[in-house]
Amino acid sequence: MAAQVDRDQVMAYRVAALGLAERSTDRPGDLPVLDLGVQEYTPGSVRVGLAARTSADLDDDRLVTVWAARGAPHLHRKRELRALAEALWPVSDADATARIQSGQIPEGMKLGLKAFTATAEAMHEIVTESIPRGEASTRVSKMVPKSLTYDCRSCKARHIAGNVWQHASFAGGVLVESRGKDATLGPIKPWRSVVEKNKGIDKLIRLYLRMLGPATPLEVGKYFGSSTAEIKKVWPEDLAEVSVDGKKRWLPADAVDDLTGAGKVRGVRLIPPMDALLQARDRDLLVPDRKSQKEVWRTLGNPGVLLVDGEIAGVWRAKMSGRKRVDLTVTPFGTLSAKNRKAVEAEAAEVARAREVPDAGVTVD
Repeated sequence: MAAQVDRDQVMAYRVAALGLAERSTDRPGDLPVLDLGVQEYTPGSVRVGLAARTSADLDDDRLVTVWAARGAPHLHRKRELRALAEALWPVSDADATARIQSGQIPEGMKLGLKAFTATAEAMHEIVTESIPRGEASTRVSKMVPKSLTYDCRSCKARHIAGNVWQHASFAGGVLVESRGKDATLGPIKPWRSVVEKNKGIDKLIRLYLRMLGPATPLEVGKYFGSSTAEIKKVWPEDLAEVSVDGKKRWLPADAVDDLTGAGKVRGVRLIPPMDALLQARDRDLLVPDRKSQKEVWRTLGNPGVLLVDGEIAGVWRAKMSGRKRVDLTVTPFGTLSAKNRKAVEAEAAEVARAREVPDAGVTVD
């Protein structure tokens, strides 16, 4: 019989699984969340996500940034890059087409796996040393099928669509060395060859479920930028069925006891926009109130999120004041107790640590 749990247990389970229930002293590369990866959304957001989980030094030379899940930049362990790239490789032409959905290249999307292969091979050939992102884009655009490129009005040149090269470059052994105005890419060394087929999608599905489950193929497909139909084809058979408030979901069998035994989380955390916790695709479970959902996930410029006792209880934004201070504006969805206000101030110091400034100011709206 399927285990019966409610929303509160699911939230407590996820917060604990992602290392947000208690701040550890582990180095960043040893944190469980690195199994899933930490997405970089804005400058410094990765470090804020790490600081919410550990009091250790946030620099770790065992970690690098690659375009991983959904073609988004994620911090990952160097030793796991090859296996991750193979697991992220599309499982079929339909899967590849789903991942590179783009109105800019309607014909290119139809190439499916060929689009990934052509782009990965071009990037592997081009990125043999540190190279400006713009230069890499220009060169790879000349090497891939024309249907994968489009006319850019702003710079009056023809470019490869971002959806393609950010999804496929990792398979060609490419690192994201830096972002912003002076963005550069670099090679992963060693990288013996371009990835040619998927290996390990089942492990990747289990990983999502272990961190962000219980869930269904719908949520998993959305997380990886694929479709429900394609994920169903590779859905592991050894998962445990779980009922969440009467709705059927799945979880790795060895995680069921952790879910059913999940206890109430206590404390406050300030997590960055696009933190792993916020990547779960069942947003109605994460934030039941639709008005609050619109504050957490915006069309542009997502804020950070305030966690209080394991619940998403508000949002926050930060503004740097020179090189000595970061000012936070925290907007709770309800009323904060005096105790939790003090806890927010303590957590603001962790944001300051992540931003590498000595002081933090807090304004609670």
